[in-house]
Amino acid sequence: MKSEPTGALAHGIPTRRKRQAVQITVLLCVLALLPAVWIKVSTEDRISSAADAPSAPVAVVFGAGLWGDRPTPYLAHRLDAAAELYRRGAVRALLVTGDNSRQDYDEPSAMRRYLEDSGVPADRIVADYAGFDTWNSCVRARRIFGVERALLVSQGYHVPRTVALCEAAGLDVHGVAVDEPRDAVWYHGTLRELAAAGKAGLNATFRPDPRFLGPEEPGVARALDR
Repeated sequence: MKSEPTGALAHGIPTRRKRQAVQITVLLCVLALLPAVWIKVSTEDRISSAADAPSAPVAVVFGAGLWGDRPTPYLAHRLDAAAELYRRGAVRALLVTGDNSRQDYDEPSAMRRYLEDSGVPADRIVADYAGFDTWNSCVRARRIFGVERALLVSQGYHVPRTVALCEAAGLDVHGVAVDEPRDAVWYHGTLRELAAAGKAGLNATFRPDPRFLGPEEPGVARALDR
């Protein structure tokens, strides 16, 4: 019969197992962070403030929630930046993309109303009602609305992912980072981006069709022709 390990050998087995567990944990952490590193490194030279952004035909504004039928403060700040881009002639049309998956929740319409109240002409605003997430919005901007080159407007913690995903969807883009105070919402969004980076990596690699594709829409082309 085999005897059980004794002495130093017996103590060495659990020590080895602990070391292996630590190594595996570190490896998993590194793998989990790789998508976030890819997003940051691959996009940092194509992100600026609204004041320093280059010109493009279209600005794409991503939804960020509603309070009742009004944009949340963070979404309002995105819309303010987009309106600024339009007023200074950096873009000629705005594509607002968000969630309208149920009748009582309509981000794009609320975004449109806010921009109109900010002085942007209604015929320069186009709404995408099936922008259920960032990948959906990017793919639909290219394949449904025919956008080829655009400025992407979002908070600084989110805009790198928009740039990475929209590039993967075939757009030529530049990110416009909306500045925010470092409050609880900002930190929550930053942590959320770490989790979302993994999904972004899968989307950029496999490029799935969006949740809803539908027919092509000429709204952006019409807005640019006016």
